[in-house]
Amino acid sequence: MPCKAVNNHSSLDYDKYKPLFDDFFPYSQKKLGYSNPFSLNLASDEKNATDPLGKTAHYDPSKQEITLYVDGRHIKDILRSLAHELVHHLQNERGDFDGPMHTGPGYAQEDGHLREMELEAYTEGNMMLRDWEDGRKSRKKESLYENKQIRIKVKRK
Repeated sequence: MPCKAVNNHSSLDYDKYKPLFDDFFPYSQKKLGYSNPFSLNLASDEKNATDPLGKTAHYDPSKQEITLYVDGRHIKDILRSLAHELVHHLQNERGDFDGPMHTGPGYAQEDGHLREMELEAYTEGNMMLRDWEDGRKSRKKESLYENKQIRIKVKRK
């Protein structure tokens, strides 16, 4: 069971998109290889939704919990944020979040380790979503990524 709970605290019609989430959850677990189930919160934040540079999502490693801000967003963009945060979930399982970290403004520019973690989350998350989407559309052929298991290797300094 990849996702232990979905808490919908938003106006998103989760039932309408539940088949997409239900298909993506096990796919992401298989592709990323995480073992612990996560919780998912769908959140509304009116002020955040009107901010052109507002938050889209975040991951809480201590709770193994993903929060997605869904107001005014296309479902594909919401799933892209989910994919990104699931890579952070895997990183948490690997111990990449161990130790003190500053995650305030500028963290990805100031901390090399966190920058590498973000690079992995953007790259792996986006490609995983793309491959899942392409697979749903065709179900006939595997993508290059799925077929050859091309992975981005993140070098630690």
